[in-house]
Amino acid sequence: MVMEIVKPNTCIRGCCTSESIPLHLPSSSFTLLSPIAKGSESVVYEAILDGRRVAAKKPILSTSDDLDKFHRNLQLLCNLNHPGVAKLLAAHAKPPSYMFFFEFYESGTLAEKLHVEEWSPSVDQVLVITLHLAKALQYLHNNGIVHRDVKSANVLLDEKLFPYLADFGLAEYKKNLREVNLQNWRSSGKPTGGFHKKNMVGTLIYMAPEILRKDMCTEKSDIYSFGILINELLTGVVPYTDLRAEAQAHTVLEMNYTEQQLTAAIVSSGLRPALAETGLHLPKNLLSLIQNCWEADPSKRPSSDNVVLELESIWEQVRGKLQGHLLEKTYNSQSDTDGADIIKNSGEYRDTVNWSSQGECLSKKSSVSTVFDVKLWSTSIDDPSSYVPVISCGSFATCGRRESMEDTHFLMPHMCNEESIHLFAIFDGHRGAAAAEFSAQVLPGLIQSLSSTSAGEALSQAFVRTDLAFRQELDSHRQSKRVSQKDWHPGCTAIASLLVENKLFVANVGDSRAILCRAGHPFALSKAHLATCIDERNRVIGEGGRIEWLVDTWRVAPAGLQVTRSIGDDDLKPAVTAEPEISETILSADDEFLVMASDGLWDVVNDEEVIGIIRDTVKEPSMCSKRLATEAAARGSGDNITVIVVFLRPVSTAERIY
Repeated sequence: MVMEIVKPNTCIRGCCTSESIPLHLPSSSFTLLSPIAKGSESVVYEAILDGRRVAAKKPILSTSDDLDKFHRNLQLLCNLNHPGVAKLLAAHAKPPSYMFFFEFYESGTLAEKLHVEEWSPSVDQVLVITLHLAKALQYLHNNGIVHRDVKSANVLLDEKLFPYLADFGLAEYKKNLREVNLQNWRSSGKPTGGFHKKNMVGTLIYMAPEILRKDMCTEKSDIYSFGILINELLTGVVPYTDLRAEAQAHTVLEMNYTEQQLTAAIVSSGLRPALAETGLHLPKNLLSLIQNCWEADPSKRPSSDNVVLELESIWEQVRGKLQGHLLEKTYNSQSDTDGADIIKNSGEYRDTVNWSSQGECLSKKSSVSTVFDVKLWSTSIDDPSSYVPVISCGSFATCGRRESMEDTHFLMPHMCNEESIHLFAIFDGHRGAAAAEFSAQVLPGLIQSLSSTSAGEALSQAFVRTDLAFRQELDSHRQSKRVSQKDWHPGCTAIASLLVENKLFVANVGDSRAILCRAGHPFALSKAHLATCIDERNRVIGEGGRIEWLVDTWRVAPAGLQVTRSIGDDDLKPAVTAEPEISETILSADDEFLVMASDGLWDVVNDEEVIGIIRDTVKEPSMCSKRLATEAAARGSGDNITVIVVFLRPVSTAERIY
């Protein structure tokens, strides 16, 4: 693809320029399609650019620092040109829509290949992948660049399963890292707290000990992460666990270590992932290379030049000198190479299921013949002249310290154009986001289809039917092999608030919660369903489930879930039920606002503090939601955080903070 470059080819500031990469595009030249991945700093979309399928990365630019980072990243990407590095095709570096456009890599990430499809590459395949990644790192390091986030999720695979190092959002020139380090030491005698935070970047299970100690990141820190990655390729398991499935591994990892405990074990005790076993005909010098790469002392780790030399030597040892030409893959060639065949023989890549789309399709089918009739809901109100709240609502969601976002939510004020009926819900996924994404699409339609019953009963039945629909859909995909991961049992907690004139119905399964601010004080509308609760523990056991003390608390075995009610989790049914607890509250003029949130908020902020924070914030619901979520993140919440705030009486953003 050759795109026209309009001169001057610079960003809006003039600090970024390129001879070959267009930096500002007419809006007619590209179309964003469906999201591929979402994170706290960006959203990646499948897109069409000048008639070609591409990946468009749209950064979330909330502050001037974010904008500065975009320009630094663009400057770096414009200077990269290596066959093992994800290729930047174009950028839009002018407001309002800042974007990067990359080559589209058909087979997704290496993490998905290993931990979703449970691919088991041969030694040959591992060597081809690691050697090409090592050469990409060598290129970066020889050009003075430290990647700072080498991990399987940042390795993209093309249709032949050749690897490309991607995501340079944290990459930095070594000279800049040294200069910042020197300036901080000169000014304060030691790095400042802010500098500590900027230096401690990456993903914990791949972080080198010096980064966890908050020392300066160097190219040797990349080598450490690369060693973890090679071992992950050989074992197929998520580092520091014995599980292939990433969603389950996160649960087990959290059961065994807090973030602080894992950090201490890596830094002080020399903890490393279990080394691949030699019984699989693995060359001993490959295992030695892994151990050398993850040495605690950075000076004892090999350089990227030496890693490449060692891997080439191992390749010749394994494949023989006559096949050494396989390593010299011509990336621009149109014909297949032997190296490509070695990788591709592992089997075809299967697209993962878009669970949000599956839920949307089911919801449309169920609503075709449904007439939304709320007469029974409305006539259930005792006094037609009673108080009716005036609502304004907003939300905010962030993945926090997690690598991925497993929460979903929706706001449906004036549901089906009914002036006095409003619906809000939050779904907190575990063992993956599938159940949460599916449920957010299905639940509203089911509630509408049940309008012939009471509002509380409609909520209850909708939860149970959503659970059944998801488990049936999951089983259907297993039968058709669209879901290739074995023993995958995703689930989610759910909380929904249905406001019908002056009555508020709250349905809950799991540990998300809702509170009401009544006359200035918190009023609980739900309770958490946890194995620590005696009643819930007895109920689970009575349904044939097992409760065990695992690590630090009571959990549902064998999955290790703390929650005792959820949607999905088919391996734990019927003990982990989807039947919600329903509360019904008659609202009055004393009721100021409703707050709903996933446990990422409630773990670190109590009910009284939530009320106080909103009182001290401008009365705009989205701003209040964001204030609560950022406060939870600042207090060290280790989970995704989703908050919904609904004001129940007229407010003004000019209102004096009280």
